[in-house]
Amino acid sequence: MLARLAEASMSLDVATLFVIAICVASLLGLFLLFAWMQDGIPALAWWGAAYLIGGFSGTIWRLGGAISPPLPANVANVLLFIALGMIWTAARVFHGRPVLWGTMCLGAIVWLASSFSPAFTRSAASHLVMSSLIVATYTFLTAAELWRERRKALICRWPAIFVPMLHGAIFFFPVALAGLAANNDASRGLGTGWVAVYAIEVVLYVVGAAFVVLVLAKDRTVRQYKMAAATDSLTDLLNRRGFFEAAAEVMTRQRASNDPVSVLAFDLDNFKSINDRFGHMAGDAVLELFASVVRRTMRAGDVIGRLGGEEFVALLPNNLAEATVAAERVRRAFTTTCAASRNRVAATVSVGVACGSAFAEIDMLIARADAALYRAKMNGRDRVETAEEAVGGASDDCAEGAVQEQPAALPYPIPALAVPLVGPLRAPSQKTLLSP
Repeated sequence: MLARLAEASMSLDVATLFVIAICVASLLGLFLLFAWMQDGIPALAWWGAAYLIGGFSGTIWRLGGAISPPLPANVANVLLFIALGMIWTAARVFHGRPVLWGTMCLGAIVWLASSFSPAFTRSAASHLVMSSLIVATYTFLTAAELWRERRKALICRWPAIFVPMLHGAIFFFPVALAGLAANNDASRGLGTGWVAVYAIEVVLYVVGAAFVVLVLAKDRTVRQYKMAAATDSLTDLLNRRGFFEAAAEVMTRQRASNDPVSVLAFDLDNFKSINDRFGHMAGDAVLELFASVVRRTMRAGDVIGRLGGEEFVALLPNNLAEATVAAERVRRAFTTTCAASRNRVAATVSVGVACGSAFAEIDMLIARADAALYRAKMNGRDRVETAEEAVGGASDDCAEGAVQEQPAALPYPIPALAVPLVGPLRAPSQKTLLSP
């Protein structure tokens, strides 16, 4: 059937098909370069330049003997394979991977090296097989780079992989068919028939690939704006809004398995005196240092946020014992890092830990952790204190044992200085309860 398709395609105007392919590739290249200038995403510049080089190589190939000499006979193929390498490089650059210049140009180098062989030069089937293999290899490499991107938030991840995979698979067909050709004339006829098929498929591929890369770029831009809106500008941790959104997602996952969650409430000790003695720039440096320590010390799946000032909070998909170990690890790491830092500011952190059902209210978990943090402050600071009882919810299961019905009030007395909850999501504010 494929052979009949190739024969039928010979009746098409190959010159017209190639003009269309060249124009489409060139226009899309210009459009991608314009998108790069608007959005500043380097991968769009690589992809747009690759399309323009590919369109130029098609123009040289179509003109053929009219421009050779002075141009070498292989220049069209070399430019095409470089363009394919640039598309693969664009996929790497888009995901922050380095440019591999040698691999990007390897297809062109292999073609030039093969051109010195008289047997390769005389065989149309060899030309067809070699070019198809190079095109398919770079296309599969592009799909592999996109496959390595594991962020499931990318809606078009599967189309981004499927489009180049299909393109590469199509270019493997003539490799098998050329091997069936009994003589050089049959191979040449087969290659001529497949030229039209390639031209049609290339037009579809360049349009589909350009659409996919633009959707990827738009998705990245939207995610960057969302991340900026949910991130604290000083520490690069989640801000209040971002923390509660991310915490809700973690608690939803924990509810499916009826596993507990824990909240860690952090407060830098004597932070006001640090600002008073060393200045606000030194205070900001301490906040940034703590943020770097907590990011480095805790796991990637833990949700960490800055609620304001020197107050930080983290949500862990763990029971109370595991969360307490994590809190102690952060406390020790911060003390050690401060002692070794160039600022020589002896800052410490107090931590309160609370555990509860994933069906519990997040504000109640934070209130319990804040109350434990208050006790850590009252007991001398630079320590970890845990809540005495777990917070119950619709599910009464926590790693420390059965969780009793959620009490109407905290199970331990709060000093008279503790005012009612301030706002819908906080326990007594440490600013109000604690001296600097």
